[in-house]
Amino acid sequence: MRREKVNYLINLIKIHGLSVLDKSYTHYSKEYKEHAIKRVLLGNESINAVALDLGLPGNGMLSNWIRSYKENGYNVVIKKKGRRIHEQERVKRIRTPQARKRQVASPEFKAYCRKRIYKKIGCLGSKKKEPTKTEIAQAVTELRHELGLAVKKIIEIINANEDLPHISRSNYYDVYTREDKDQVHHSDVMMRIREIYDEIKNRYVAPGYRRITHILHREGYQINRKTVNRLMRKMDLYGYVMKRRHPYSSYQGDIKGRIKPDLIKRKFFALRPNMKWYTDITEFNLRGKKLYLSPIIDGCGRDIVAYNISRHPNLKQVMSMLDDAFKTNQALNGLIFHTDRGWQYQHKAYQHELAIRGIEQSMSRKGCSPDDGLMEGFFGILKREMFYGQEKKYASLDELEQAIRKYIDYYNTERTKDKLKELTPIEYRNKSLVA
Repeated sequence: MRREKVNYLINLIKIHGLSVLDKSYTHYSKEYKEHAIKRVLLGNESINAVALDLGLPGNGMLSNWIRSYKENGYNVVIKKKGRRIHEQERVKRIRTPQARKRQVASPEFKAYCRKRIYKKIGCLGSKKKEPTKTEIAQAVTELRHELGLAVKKIIEIINANEDLPHISRSNYYDVYTREDKDQVHHSDVMMRIREIYDEIKNRYVAPGYRRITHILHREGYQINRKTVNRLMRKMDLYGYVMKRRHPYSSYQGDIKGRIKPDLIKRKFFALRPNMKWYTDITEFNLRGKKLYLSPIIDGCGRDIVAYNISRHPNLKQVMSMLDDAFKTNQALNGLIFHTDRGWQYQHKAYQHELAIRGIEQSMSRKGCSPDDGLMEGFFGILKREMFYGQEKKYASLDELEQAIRKYIDYYNTERTKDKLKELTPIEYRNKSLVA
């Protein structure tokens, strides 16, 4: 809000010069206010543009005039200074119904009502699909409260326009008085959806309907995900979506003889654990300070096998990650380990550790991040759900590191996926080992 005020003042000075700031208190007449208000309501000009043109000290002044104009029956009222006496209050109560009648009869109000109704009803539906009677009836109810008009009058205005979807009074009252079936049949599910949504949102970002459907299924609810989606939209609950940002790259050129062929060919899935592993390094930039995460993800259950968090993306980080992975996973002969062409993965020590265990090394093509799409996908999920837009939550890199560790544990043991048959990565891994 402060930035908007500063921008407004800068534009005001550009148009009227610095002298506009030296103006003392100005009294605005009734005619002056009415002219400015009509430019906005009937002339389709923006409040900001009109306020700048008139040299008002702030656009909030014009907004207040418009609000007062509507509240007083579309009449400009110049308030007198001083405290109201009881007689004036009594006269005002008597005149309120009369002012309402004048408001409805004024041509400005009628024009505004038609414009508002046409706009709201015209925005319903889409080019390919006509709006339902329920949607139209809901819009009519909202217009009824906003404009203070009778339902009959609103429907007459709608039906008089051939370009708008029509509705009869009987249709409207049928929808308006119809019992909400969701409140009858899904009240307990809606309550549980709200609890799950708030629980996950408080820990990470708002979950989508698929995640909530998985949790409901695990708790024994027999409900379709389309129904969950509809109920969430009805309760104004939406999942968090954010664009991915550019990933960290450690590529510094090809070391002769160290580049390996792509053995994966974007066929990321593996039938059993420890058949295909993927790794990469991603960067977290927290107010100029950087943290680097180097994990290994399994192609079978999409679980994080091992990971290392460091302040520097050096060889030690990658080698420590390998040590942790090899401690908990034996007999890796024949495993395909896929990476990009980062300098760490071309290093002699790294390639030696893989070779002595019979691990085949695979590399993406030069500058082709989709070749390592499984790892890139995990980084996108991780940062969307616990980092992007939430940087203010972390006071230091130590707090961020702890949050990453907690999230990886949550990702492995609690976060379900459609592709894993609504199981968590660890559950799917264990099931695959038994099978």
